Amino acid sequence: MALLHRAEISPSKLELLAGWLPAQPWYAGPGGGEPVRVAGYRFDDPAGEVGIETLLVRVGDAPVYQVPLTYRGAPLAGAERWLVGTTDHSVLGPRWVYDACGDPVYAVALATAIRTGGGQAEEYFETDAGRESRPPSMTIAVTGSVPVPVVGAVRRVRDGDPTVIGTDTVDLAVARRLSGGDLSGDDPSGGLSGGSLSGGGLSGGGSDAGMLTGSWPGQPTPLPLARVLPR
Repeated sequence: MALLHRAEISPSKLELLAGWLPAQPWYAGPGGGEPVRVAGYRFDDPAGEVGIETLLVRVGDAPVYQVPLTYRGAPLAGAERWLVGTTDHSVLGPRWVYDACGDPVYAVALATAIRTGGGQAEEYFETDAGRESRPPSMTIAVTGSVPVPVVGAVRRVRDGDPTVIGTDTVDLAVARRLSGGDLSGDDPSGGLSGGSLSGGGLSGGGSDAGMLTGSWPGQPTPLPLARVLPR
């Protein structure tokens, strides 16, 4: 469950992304454009310490980009490379916003969702009348099945499209541009595993691929969001 606050956030998430996106190696949109939120989904942090939200954004007529983010109340040691920026939250105070692909809490949450077939976290607002649920802006699902061990420590991240997160026990690929085409790129495993994303990028691998997919208004056909890589 994700408990949200009706709060002022300065700068906003989209304002942070406006400055951060153009510097990413997988971004091919216009420079200086204003990101627009298309949809999003959240995972739970069992410890309740880290916010985990994935935004789908578009800049101009560019493709939809998937940007997983984590929100922390203090800096994450050794994660300066993945810092998107800092923001002031009128309820929670200063927040450090990270590209979640470099945050071990996100790797655990993503692997758990694929392993269990679990959906996104339910979102609630606290109001004077009690908790008010917020309908999801998109649908996520897990297709196929693959043994996914408990995630170990994150050892390496290959930042591309897809971004590949290598842990002690499993490798995860996260799509960045959600065009429905070949998302594998060159050397998709980045040397992280013995497998690859051959056979159509994230959409390859057959029915046992262990893949997270998503659909949203305007995109009724589910597109690959993330998957487990074979080792």
